[in-house]
Amino acid sequence: MNDKRLPVKSHLLELRSRLTWSVLVVTACTAVSFIFHQPILSVLMSPAEGFSEMPTGKPIYTDLTEFIGVAIRVSLLGGVILSFPFILFQVVRFISPGLSGQEKKYLYLLIPGALTAFFLGGMFGYKIIFPPAVKFLLSFGADVATPYIRIGNYTSLMVTLLFWMGLVFETPIVAFFLSKIGVVTPDFMARNRRYAIVVAFIIGAVITPTFDPVNQALVALPVIVMYEIGILLARVGYSGDKSKLGLNTDEQ
Repeated sequence: MNDKRLPVKSHLLELRSRLTWSVLVVTACTAVSFIFHQPILSVLMSPAEGFSEMPTGKPIYTDLTEFIGVAIRVSLLGGVILSFPFILFQVVRFISPGLSGQEKKYLYLLIPGALTAFFLGGMFGYKIIFPPAVKFLLSFGADVATPYIRIGNYTSLMVTLLFWMGLVFETPIVAFFLSKIGVVTPDFMARNRRYAIVVAFIIGAVITPTFDPVNQALVALPVIVMYEIGILLARVGYSGDKSKLGLNTDEQ
């Protein structure tokens, strides 16, 4: 019985160690980000074009502790982004013992791609989606009410959008790897394309800070495109090993 429990105990100890190191690195990176929280906030304000349509020209805060709370949340975001390569490496190291040598090779090779995809997703949200969304929200009720935007609300919307768009852009990388290890097949993904389209517009409705269909489509479209790219990469993943598709090449 002890022999059976030792591997489980060993995995739990390894998990604790990797979590501890990840928390320490995130904490250190968050502290560094807090030192530079004002430049980070300035970058986050850029898509709003300086809030030129607002009377104050910049967002406001109404609670005494609101701004310090925003600074901490933004610093934590910066800490997670800075430490993301380390965290991803720890995740890969933890799950790699359960994979074959070939699967480990693909997993390690995909790490740079995963980091790049997350960055591109965040930049897509920052450059393409958020500016028109902010303009729509500031101008929608301008004839009826004067907008005074709280900085806490603004940064919360921005951080949520950047995070989810980063995850959306990971779809092709995840599809390729899962196809390599035989968890999904390209045919399965292709058959469920219509459901993916529905999910894409649901995601657009959930994470888009506006209710207009144009901005929601700006989110849904890249989700659909990433899914289609994921199908293509899944086919590439299976191209060298048709046995994982459950096909008998002799019979064909």
